[in-house]
Amino acid sequence: MTSRDRTLAVLNYRPYDRLPLLYFRFWNETVRKWVAEGHVSEDDVRLQDNVAKILGFDYCWDDHEHLFWVKAGLQPGFETQELKCLPDGTRHVLSSEGVVVAQRPDVRSIPAEIDHLLKDRASWEEHYKWRLQWSPERVTQSSIWAGDRPYRFDEGGLDWMKREERAAPLGLHCGSLYGIVRNILGLEGSCYLLADDEPLFDEIIETVADLCYRNVEYALQSGARFDFGHFWEDICFKNGPLINPSVFRNKVGPHYARITRLLKSQGVDIVSLDCDGKIDALVPVWCENGVNTMFPIEVGTWRADIKPWRAQFGKALRGVGGMDKTVLARDRAAVDAEVERLKPLVELGGFIPCPDHHLPPDAKFDLVRHYCERMRARFG
Repeated sequence: MTSRDRTLAVLNYRPYDRLPLLYFRFWNETVRKWVAEGHVSEDDVRLQDNVAKILGFDYCWDDHEHLFWVKAGLQPGFETQELKCLPDGTRHVLSSEGVVVAQRPDVRSIPAEIDHLLKDRASWEEHYKWRLQWSPERVTQSSIWAGDRPYRFDEGGLDWMKREERAAPLGLHCGSLYGIVRNILGLEGSCYLLADDEPLFDEIIETVADLCYRNVEYALQSGARFDFGHFWEDICFKNGPLINPSVFRNKVGPHYARITRLLKSQGVDIVSLDCDGKIDALVPVWCENGVNTMFPIEVGTWRADIKPWRAQFGKALRGVGGMDKTVLARDRAAVDAEVERLKPLVELGGFIPCPDHHLPPDAKFDLVRHYCERMRARFG
């Protein structure tokens, strides 16, 4: 069996010979540390798939070789520019999404948001609405990685995606129905806009959702063969969602249903969604509207796993992820215990373990390789 065969077998509750061994990318700093330690070469910094193969992984669920990312964001983005530099070296920078962020020297974290260009209908009409309109170029000028290089959709990429045989599954990135909105408005801005101008709030969501729908429609009608659809949101944190679940259900849920119906009409039955944080309150909304595979099931301090969701939704709910990556910075005993913790979850079916986010620089090369070896021994 190929990795594609195994993946689709697991997620569709069919027999398989062994679990596919998945990963969710590495920080560049992680790979550079491994280069300095002599585990991998400098060339592997650019081709992370090479690093993964050395370690023992099969493929990455969420990368540009196994996922066709169409352009669902602002087109064009804003020109990044420095607006102010403070005496301590902190820079106020306008990002490509029209957000003013504070970038501090020698600090590696998500920058603080200072201001947002999108505040009201006037700024929406002037700066954003026209940047979120659909055109075929959003698909035709997107690329898929094949081997060690990208192929644009209209310059060889479509031919590659039409292939009957492939080693790993190929997904279609369906965009983001609220994460993009949250990014350009900010958390506070989105809350205030819902209260101050609900029609505009609805229009922004509808504009983004229609763009995503038309991207998916065009890609599916091209003849490309996709094994799964995939959304991105990142709209939760350690205590729960960054949006009221009832608002999400009423405002965003119908747009999910529209796109997942389109996917399933073309034979794409697996629909996954990438959202970090404690997602429990939003899982029902996604499941009700056609999303059936949660990723990356971030374990976090709230100790998430697929078991309670399976109890609630049955076999309709699948998962990829749920492996606590922090054990890869500890020792072999911690890794072994984590593999054993995953065993009853795998036995539920429809679940493929995968580190629950990109591996950070504290991940030890030898422990990651040990994890791959233990997973193959336990589930192979």
